[in-house]
Amino acid sequence: MNKLPDLEGWAIFAKVAAEGSFARAAEELSLSQATVSKAITRLEKRMKTGLLHRTSRRMSLTESGQAALERASKILEEAEALEAELADQAASLCGIVRLSAPMSFGLSHLAPALPAFMTQHPEVSLDIEFSDELIDLVANRFDMALRISSLADSSLLARRLCAVRVLLVGAPAYFERYGRPSHPRDLSSHRALQYAYSRNGASWRFRHARHGEFTQAMSTPLRVNNAEGLVPALRAGLGLALQPEFLAWQDLQSGALETVMDDWHVEPIALHIVTPPGRRRPARVQALMGYLAEHFTNVPWARPTDP
Repeated sequence: MNKLPDLEGWAIFAKVAAEGSFARAAEELSLSQATVSKAITRLEKRMKTGLLHRTSRRMSLTESGQAALERASKILEEAEALEAELADQAASLCGIVRLSAPMSFGLSHLAPALPAFMTQHPEVSLDIEFSDELIDLVANRFDMALRISSLADSSLLARRLCAVRVLLVGAPAYFERYGRPSHPRDLSSHRALQYAYSRNGASWRFRHARHGEFTQAMSTPLRVNNAEGLVPALRAGLGLALQPEFLAWQDLQSGALETVMDDWHVEPIALHIVTPPGRRRPARVQALMGYLAEHFTNVPWARPTDP
């Protein structure tokens, strides 16, 4: 396999040729003279030819050095231009931000929040992927993601925005027909509407302040991979479901749904912004993170602490 070109060496060579001096090139590049000299020696050894004539009084290009100078100068110029452009983009609010978000939450709550940000920052482009699957941010080159869960340990950096209660809910018509359970064991005779990505699968786990923990296996007439898909069946009184408060709160306000077994709690979850490893982020990403953090800590269903 061929070695990669010595791009650093060629950039240093171009600077030495432009300045006509190792000392001035070293000063311009904030390097030691020894580092500059070693880079030129490394290039000459690799090319098996001299690039510079050196004497105690002056320095000049050899024929090979003269032939290489134009392309070496382009390497230096392109690298300087690239760094300047990226630095400008990182410091200014322009460019693309790629964001992943859960499907139901993304459509119901993230999407309505985006127009205000877009109006404030018209030079920022947003590339959003809505999916309930756990997206690999690094492999898929996402800048950030919104995740709603008890976040597992990982190399990702997480910023917790708010707690989200998970509530056992059903329609008044359902409770009139099947009764209101008061203990998890009562659920064995009830109809469960199931979210496919539920952490505990077909079993529902509850905790009580005095009675401890209880897990009940559930049978279901409906299983979906998007929690919003349970809402029509819930409203129609066809079953109970464990729903995050952000999905159920409007129906709870209107009376279309009611909570039950309020003294039994499901393991709390939280809304997080997660980002790939590394703490240096472009200004456009920081701006969106700050905007979403402020927005989602002030919505009606957000809770500052776990229930």
